[in-house]
Amino acid sequence: MIENEQQPTRQVILAGLDQQNENFDYEMTELANLAAANNMTVVGQIVQKLEKPNASTYFGKGKVVELKEALTYYDADMVVTNDELSPSQLRNLETGTSADIMDRTALILDIFASRAKTKVAKLQVAIAQLKYQLPRLRTSMNVRLDQQTGGGGGSFTSRGAGETKMETNRRHIQHQISLLQAELANIEADDETRRAYRTKQSIRNVALVGYTNAGKSTIMNGLLERFGDNPDKTVFQADMLFATLETSVRKIQLPDKQNFLLSDTVGFVSKLPHGLVAAFRATLAEAADADLLVQVVDYSDPHYQEMMATTAATLKEIGVGDVPMITVYNKADKIPEQTYPEREADTLILSATDGASQDLLVDVIKEHVFFDYVTLTLHVPFDEGQVVNELNEQAAVHELDYDETGTILTVTLTPIQAARFSEYEVKK
Repeated sequence: MIENEQQPTRQVILAGLDQQNENFDYEMTELANLAAANNMTVVGQIVQKLEKPNASTYFGKGKVVELKEALTYYDADMVVTNDELSPSQLRNLETGTSADIMDRTALILDIFASRAKTKVAKLQVAIAQLKYQLPRLRTSMNVRLDQQTGGGGGSFTSRGAGETKMETNRRHIQHQISLLQAELANIEADDETRRAYRTKQSIRNVALVGYTNAGKSTIMNGLLERFGDNPDKTVFQADMLFATLETSVRKIQLPDKQNFLLSDTVGFVSKLPHGLVAAFRATLAEAADADLLVQVVDYSDPHYQEMMATTAATLKEIGVGDVPMITVYNKADKIPEQTYPEREADTLILSATDGASQDLLVDVIKEHVFFDYVTLTLHVPFDEGQVVNELNEQAAVHELDYDETGTILTVTLTPIQAARFSEYEVKK
């Protein structure tokens, strides 16, 4: 699945405060990647070292002047900041630079809005965007109301009209949020019913989690092409941030008849907006309800350890703390002289497109999700041939034999299957 390439839309300058954060350079590199993912061309970068942001203008006053000059020099029309700005910082920085300002949170929301395809994702992004806009109404409304009222009504009249209009807009946005949340809750209830059914049927769920663009979708597609119940149901993959926003769930049917569900979840990024994490909590519920998490890491990225820290923090924020997890260091094929696949306990080094790597991953997954499966010997009378047919279709049959009265099978069963066919078990 390939999307048409879009031409860059704006020339932007990146701006950030170095507050003696050891990950600052990495954050700025990531900010540039986010801007590129939003079809922006980065033409310059302004950085200032400060212990904390200026409460009024984010940067110090001198740096604001420098930023305005840089905008003219680079012929840029927008500044993208590395941090989320307060409403007053946003307004004052726009005034001081005479340019549009977009903070990191708005940038991520913009990317999510452009990538959302399903109804659920669109609802989630819309809720997050409205919650972001709500405290910033005064900033957006002031200019428009000033233009409407002009100078004829006096400052008191203008302010009163502004407050009335702003409160009307505030109530309208709050009403929109409530409607969207109610609609989303209905969909979430249906999803929860489906998850409960899978649990009842003892269908194991494995969730791929990790940083955006780490290769989760590539792993899923590789397994689907080899073991999927429908190889055509692959998921979108691309070398871009946030290529996947929706959680895709596919069935993996192994040659030994054992099967599990594999979930590809939305990727993480540092400073992921809290409102967005909250909005996507339902999407990430597949991770919370999983029997096993597979953390996929881009091993070829020099900042992979910071990415893992972000993944851990985000999983904690959404309440995923007790689910067993294995770690997959992916893209080993991009690292010179790195051998793969390799395994040490629950840590794997592999390449998502390599067959041997896929086999190793499946073996480790099986160890974790099928640990309570049991191998039994069953004796099924000849007049109950439908039971034998069912076992052949749904279970791993290792041996098959006959005696005078029926069929003897050695099979591996789920706990639910073992209980269901217990009457046929041959006691030792």
